Amino acid sequence: MITQSILDMRDALPEGGVLLGLDTGTKTIGIALCDPDWRFATAGTTIRRAKFTLDKAKIAALIAERGVQGMVIGLPLNMDGSESPRSQGARAMARNLEDIGLPILMWDERWTTQAAERAMIEQDFSRAKRATRIDSHAAALILQGAIDALAGSAF
Repeated sequence: MITQSILDMRDALPEGGVLLGLDTGTKTIGIALCDPDWRFATAGTTIRRAKFTLDKAKIAALIAERGVQGMVIGLPLNMDGSESPRSQGARAMARNLEDIGLPILMWDERWTTQAAERAMIEQDFSRAKRATRIDSHAAALILQGAIDALAGSAF
């Protein structure tokens, strides 16, 4: 199941569970994970993009290792909310991961990379460290926004 509806995602995961956040780019995929109770998201690693089968194998291994119950994929929208070519790439990623069998939530990721960069600057990350970690930090912001909405929809 691929959805943009927070309620559909919530219905697919009535018991909560660890979620995997993905910030997909043309060169890298930022990874984040959250706790099973959907309180906090944590930046993980960054996968350097290769052939999709290799990328998918790395993601599937992480899902198995961490007991992931669902995925949140950042959906890069234009500022007016319309879709862009990058949106289509994120949707293609979701379709290609759908056969893993987990529910997938497409989540608006406008401004996440800028917010991640600003937070890393405030934490005094060097330019080099920011370059290697920006995508996983953006994935954590994407995932945090989604789990905040998911947790709020439980009441």
